[in-house]
Amino acid sequence: MAAGTHVAVLMGGWSAERPVSLASGKPCAEALERSGYRVTRVDVQRDVAQRLVELKPDVVFNALHGPFGEDGCIQGILEVMQIPYTHSGVLASALAMNKIKAKAVMEAAGIPVTAHRLVERHEVARAHVMDPPYVVKPVAEGSSFGVLIVREGATHPPQELYREDWQFGEAVMVERYIPGRELTCAVMGDEALGVIDIVPVGDAFYDYDAKYLPGGSKHILPAELKPNIYQTVQRLALEAHRALGCRGVSRADFRFDDATETLICLEVNTQPGMTETSLVPEMAAYAGYSFERLVSWLVEDASCGR
Repeated sequence: MAAGTHVAVLMGGWSAERPVSLASGKPCAEALERSGYRVTRVDVQRDVAQRLVELKPDVVFNALHGPFGEDGCIQGILEVMQIPYTHSGVLASALAMNKIKAKAVMEAAGIPVTAHRLVERHEVARAHVMDPPYVVKPVAEGSSFGVLIVREGATHPPQELYREDWQFGEAVMVERYIPGRELTCAVMGDEALGVIDIVPVGDAFYDYDAKYLPGGSKHILPAELKPNIYQTVQRLALEAHRALGCRGVSRADFRFDDATETLICLEVNTQPGMTETSLVPEMAAYAGYSFERLVSWLVEDASCGR
């Protein structure tokens, strides 16, 4: 696309990940401006369709995270309006956002996933529905919101699930906890990028603070793995991207147990973070893509019918 192309950067929204989305959208908008695009920043509210009618952008850069922005909803609006947009389309976004559905698709494609169940949250709070250790996750949230780890030997399940202010849905996913390393690998187009070993600082869990606070985690790139394991992570990330029908950039997260060499795919993120501490820009830089080139590539890749 030519310099001067009008790009609307969608950010904010109203999900729990609003702060992350704002933090992603800002550097993306700035990088696009440095690359010569005409940029309008849109803090997304319920009137987003009307705002886009008024703005008449050539392309939408989707920097939204969480429900509405990452689950096929905004993608559907953009399809109806026939505005080319970045990242994945309606079906891939909806599939990847629903952890249970995504695991079913990945498992059918031969991608290893851990044992899991969909359970009503009060049932999970009453008694162990799986022998510890296990993890409780909201079905359709990101950034580790609402994630609870039940350690081996725990005498009772997490009582937070009884709270009246629980805001992550009535059904939760319970999955077997896999010990070991947290690995991640991005896919850009048809290319798997490098593999990062994420080491949270001062905690065994890659939670919200570890993800987004400067110094919250160490990123080892390239991950120190046997070559065959490293290549398997890259292959599985690309296979998961394709199985779910993703486009543009995605990021697959894995757990790897060195003791048993067990490797499982946790999930695929179709709208990975683009903050200063985010993983995809780091992997892209390692592959030779500056931040400006990465976001420009996403704009060039934008389309409808994704």
